[in-house]
Amino acid sequence: MGGGWKDRGIDCSLKITRARFEELNSCLFDKCIGYVEKCLIDGNMNKKHVDDVVIVGGSTRIPKLQQMMTEFFNGKPLCKSINADEAVAYGAAVLAAKLGGQVRTE
Repeated sequence: MGGGWKDRGIDCSLKITRARFEELNSCLFDKCIGYVEKCLIDGNMNKKHVDDVVIVGGSTRIPKLQQMMTEFFNGKPLCKSINADEAVAYGAAVLAAKLGGQVRTE
């Protein structure tokens, strides 16, 4: 098919330090912050207008990304009292309602 290493059934295992992991992924972490900045701009919002910071998804469990998000929002702690899976489902439902022509989002 594609000829990649996965197609050949080769398993790979590598141990790296957290520091090396963060170094290898720093450009991806920076991209995440860039997306947050763009969301704020697109929503005509400023960081100071954000009451709670909720991050969801697998990558958000990475300590470095959590630290960067906290720093981006001027030390505001991340909200961990919300079930991340429920937050994603709620957001999807709100988006579906908006796309379906319903304007109520409470």
